[in-house]
Amino acid sequence: MDACIDVMASALASLARGDAVLPLRTVILVPNTTDAFATMPGYLKMRRPGDSSGGAAPTERSETVVGAKVITVFPGNHGTAFDSHQGAVLLFDPDNGSLAAVLDATPVTMIRTAAVSAVATRLLARETASSLAIIGAGVQAHAHLEAMCAVRPIRTLRVWSRSPENAQRLVESARDRFQLDASIATSGPDAVRDAEIICTTTSAREPVLFGEWLSPGTHINAIGASQASAREVDSDTVVRSRLYVDRRESALKEPGDILVPLHDGDIGPEHIVGEIGELLIGRVGGRRDANEITLFKSLGLAIEDLAASAYVYEQAVSTGAGVRVELGGARLAAH
Repeated sequence: MDACIDVMASALASLARGDAVLPLRTVILVPNTTDAFATMPGYLKMRRPGDSSGGAAPTERSETVVGAKVITVFPGNHGTAFDSHQGAVLLFDPDNGSLAAVLDATPVTMIRTAAVSAVATRLLARETASSLAIIGAGVQAHAHLEAMCAVRPIRTLRVWSRSPENAQRLVESARDRFQLDASIATSGPDAVRDAEIICTTTSAREPVLFGEWLSPGTHINAIGASQASAREVDSDTVVRSRLYVDRRESALKEPGDILVPLHDGDIGPEHIVGEIGELLIGRVGGRRDANEITLFKSLGLAIEDLAASAYVYEQAVSTGAGVRVELGGARLAAH
């Protein structure tokens, strides 16, 4: 998680500098179902810290990443042996165009999503924030628990979930792994009361977090909704918050969290203060005082998957991990 947080910061900063090509995701809805198939291509020229061995000052190196994430989203898989999000990340060699690696998209998505929230939290939450509320108790809830503990001195956790069993597992993990004072809340308001950081990690179609529940100074990471027909936070939450996104273009076209208040005239496009990458490079400002409510609406970007996968690929090559197969031009050249 710590490594991925640093990689996500580098990727988002590179996006803000204009060093990326990032089309909107293409989504095919399976007729007569709630299922979807999506492709997320991207190109990224990322600046990352180089070697600082021998006492020399750290240098910066440039890395080019090109590829795509291809996934299915089948909400009906909840509670079965299959994840709701499944797919693969495909990395291509930027020099010769050959397919360099195929990675399981499930762990990549899980870790990078929480790591991006951690970047936003590190920039926007109060530095002393120690109380965390998580709405939802699935895979992303566990990843966000780890991510929040990586960037803030979390001491208490309250969980609200429609699944008591999942909530109990998350609470036990918080106690065992992070020694938190963790408990299951009886309601949404009870979960977020006085919470300094809130993460919504659900597949909800209707809001599970309402502005009237929020305390001054709260930071919110909303990561569940990515379609116009779904939202996790109500319009009052958005109106009350200083709003940041991973990418403006996506935020103004995809999530109901933002599209509904836009359509109703509660906010305008200018309500988005900026992208997290713009905050990283100093193009926009962050939290202005301790009582301000900040909201990061995460959609998930192809460059996040590609940057995370490129890091994993580098580690696999250097350690000899993974399985090698012959595909395409490399196979033909070998014979």
